Amino acid sequence: MLEVDASIRRALASEVPLISAIGSYIVGAGGKRLRPALLLLVARAHGYAGEHLHDLAAVVEMIHTATLLHDDVVDESELRRGRQTSNAAYGNAASVLSGDFLYSRSFQMMVAAGELRILRILADATNVIAEGEVLQLMNMHDPEITSEQYMRVIHDKTAALFEAAARIGAVLAGCDAAAEQGAAGYGRSIGLAFQLIDDALDYNGNAEEMGKNVGDDLREGKPTLPLIVAMQRAQGEQRELIQRAIREGDTDSLPSILEVVRSCEALDEVYAVARTELNNARGLAQAMPEGPFRDSLLALCDYSLQRNA
Repeated sequence: MLEVDASIRRALASEVPLISAIGSYIVGAGGKRLRPALLLLVARAHGYAGEHLHDLAAVVEMIHTATLLHDDVVDESELRRGRQTSNAAYGNAASVLSGDFLYSRSFQMMVAAGELRILRILADATNVIAEGEVLQLMNMHDPEITSEQYMRVIHDKTAALFEAAARIGAVLAGCDAAAEQGAAGYGRSIGLAFQLIDDALDYNGNAEEMGKNVGDDLREGKPTLPLIVAMQRAQGEQRELIQRAIREGDTDSLPSILEVVRSCEALDEVYAVARTELNNARGLAQAMPEGPFRDSLLALCDYSLQRNA
């Protein structure tokens, strides 16, 4: 991971001072680096430790970071990872354009790797992510969104890049089609579970631990699964309270909504869906070659469920 961070820092070097400044700000913010870790662990589990490993892991993280830069502008977010977002610190225009720089630099690095298959995987994933962002935008402030529509959004917006990262690890290692599909399925399930837990924490987490404000999804009018389940189970005034809050992005009623979400056990349902995905991921990881890298992929299943941030 130190090598991946070093690759990111090299890639973000620019003669334009503001790009370099925002790049350093982003890298300094840290983050879990789960997507590049998936690529590294899958590749190493299948015996690959060759050229391009760290640069392609860096590419995956840079694409993710570019989506965050654009997300924070769209969502008007002010806090991420316990500090100001880039748009809060540098302005919306600088953040959007720096995100564009990250995307273009990522594709330069993919081309340099000379692997057309990997370029196609990441190009497809980037396109799916963009579709997911637009779908989420269309769903904003709409309390009629179904759980199936929600799952489509989190697949496209989040799980697609996890899936691509794990698939690239298998492709680098020269895996057969079955092993590649197994790796991709593992990444997809981890990504879905990760977003499900993230959405649950927005109603059950600690702002200081998460590094963002509790209730941000509600403020932005996002109908995530905790609210969808709560609306399915709640009655009368309680359901209307949630529907109105989604339409208006009303966080004044957050304490009352939290009580409804907890009393109808909506979060238990979200965690149950996440467990199903993680059990699938665990089974797919068990099929990989034994060793410390597979053990880490299995441990990631437990971490994804138990995390508080």
